[in-house]
Amino acid sequence: MTTSLPKKLIIATRESRLAMWQAQHVQARLQSLYPDCVIELLGMTTRGDQILDRTLSKVGGKGLFVKELETAMLDGRADMAVHSLKDMPMDVPEGLQLTAVLEREDPRDAFVSNDFAALNQLPAGAVVGTSSLRRQAALMAQFPHLNIKPLRGNLDTRLRKLDQGEYAAIILAAAGLKRLGLPQRIRSYIEPEESLPSAGQGAMAIEIADNNPELAAWLAPLNDLTTAQAVHAERAVSKAFGGSCQIPLAAHAVIDGAQMRLRAFIALPDGTKIVRAEASGPSSQGAELSAQVVKQLQQQDAAAILAQCLAETAQA
Repeated sequence: MTTSLPKKLIIATRESRLAMWQAQHVQARLQSLYPDCVIELLGMTTRGDQILDRTLSKVGGKGLFVKELETAMLDGRADMAVHSLKDMPMDVPEGLQLTAVLEREDPRDAFVSNDFAALNQLPAGAVVGTSSLRRQAALMAQFPHLNIKPLRGNLDTRLRKLDQGEYAAIILAAAGLKRLGLPQRIRSYIEPEESLPSAGQGAMAIEIADNNPELAAWLAPLNDLTTAQAVHAERAVSKAFGGSCQIPLAAHAVIDGAQMRLRAFIALPDGTKIVRAEASGPSSQGAELSAQVVKQLQQQDAAAILAQCLAETAQA
């Protein structure tokens, strides 16, 4: 284990308010660990921030939000990047690694509306905004009378579109609203039984170059083992099926004591077909539980659902 202490660290981050909050949170945590270290933020705009007129599934998916940050690490401009783990592609590029996962915030989806208290109060034809095919599928399966429309932009942009009357309600991650001090905007929480969260939802991760064991050791105190076990199991399920924004896929693990319960689903975007799977066992055996869930989904012809999702995306 390293005995030296860091003198200067640079954190690459997107410049949205939520991304900056996350980077500043890591900055403060590191500053408390290493008070003599100079810790700077390198704010960047990603392709995902620039393309706002199309859904992620049509323009390249999650990687649009991280590529510039990863390039900054690979060329030495930054030591690390802080990400919302649900926005991270399942395959980390060669030369990089996820080295720490921070304690998870609320992983649930949140119902946000100025006029209605819950999903079941929305009238037929009400316009509901979401950026996620996973949320879209879950909503359309339960509430086929609603009009689900794409919603892009950072969290503040999405709230502004709601407030301007473009949507009757929008669905957001509860974690982002809580982190930005906006829990009052949440009219109700959507429990996992209604809308199972995406892999990594509510968790933050730190990415670094994989040839820097000293930096990995400095960051190790930030890693929350329980959260890490849960999200790695979730991401393993997502990765087995391509883990892209083109597929309505949920994977969510809950750890109670030393036991993990892992649930997942794969669906068609319109919610007309959803296959579900679940496994439970020791939290130290996340890989085995992930494999069980993947096998269950495969046995329910998940491959046919995936093929149809990809074909629909290609035609769009």
